[in-house]
Amino acid sequence: MKFLHGQTHIDFMSKRKLALSMSLLLIVLSIASLAKNGLNFGIDFTGGYLIEIGYPGDADLDSIRKTLTSNNFKDVQVQNFGTSRDVLIRIAPSSDINKASIGDTIIDILKQGSDQSIEKRRVEYVGPQVGAELRDQGGMAMLVALFFILVYVSLRFQFKSAVSAILALVHDVIITIGCFSILQLDFDLTVLAAILAIIGYSLNDTVVVLDRIRETFRTVRKGSSSEIINLSINQTLSRTLMTSLTTLIVVTALFFLGGEVIHGFATALIIGIAVGTYSSVYVASSAILSMGITKQDFLVQSKEEIVDDRP
Repeated sequence: MKFLHGQTHIDFMSKRKLALSMSLLLIVLSIASLAKNGLNFGIDFTGGYLIEIGYPGDADLDSIRKTLTSNNFKDVQVQNFGTSRDVLIRIAPSSDINKASIGDTIIDILKQGSDQSIEKRRVEYVGPQVGAELRDQGGMAMLVALFFILVYVSLRFQFKSAVSAILALVHDVIITIGCFSILQLDFDLTVLAAILAIIGYSLNDTVVVLDRIRETFRTVRKGSSSEIINLSINQTLSRTLMTSLTTLIVVTALFFLGGEVIHGFATALIIGIAVGTYSSVYVASSAILSMGITKQDFLVQSKEEIVDDRP
């Protein structure tokens, strides 16, 4: 790494094969996990009951889980919600459950196995059909977003740049979703919203790099395509890092201080911002170099150069 008048001179493209190999490995692991384990869909997508309760002291999650299981609630998830005294219970939909009284039933069952007073905070129900529709519509929203991004970047730059931008975005989405599959983290509507936010964030970062590559190709007369791309990335590196770091500071604060409600949202953004910053530097630029980008791809034909065919 060299510095000249405050500007870095890093040969990013010399490491592009290593970087792309790592990206390919992460994508393969993500797809393999999605095929084998799938996603741990939250109640927003699967449907079911969500009951939030509060204890005056620390809640014993194992005891709560065993009590509910012994009372024929087989498919139940119990977790802390924000603090050790707040508990979130997720129950799969069943024809044997009375929707109107499920909250009171759970409270009565837990009171029998505990000497603490238990407070019912909220009860929510999402039907399985509604959950399936939300899941399908969420996936369609991501595909539509990627399609219009392809159209926008094609008009804004040119086709090779558009393809490289889409490859970077698909790379970010697959790896982020793959992390949720590998770690089996809850995937709900807030996480889906984070995925869409990641697409927008990564696109903005990628467009900045691609715009600099285009301008550098037009202004620098000498140098190979690899050298021009390296120069462009170095010129935008400080901006890219500052934007990513300041965003990560905010998202990390949300992760630790925002509570359980937005924990998945913040987790997805942390992963997406890290992967998106990397893809803007390596994936998009490496892809456009692999497609044989040259100065001629960015030249604008002036009106004086248009030849009139009339005699």
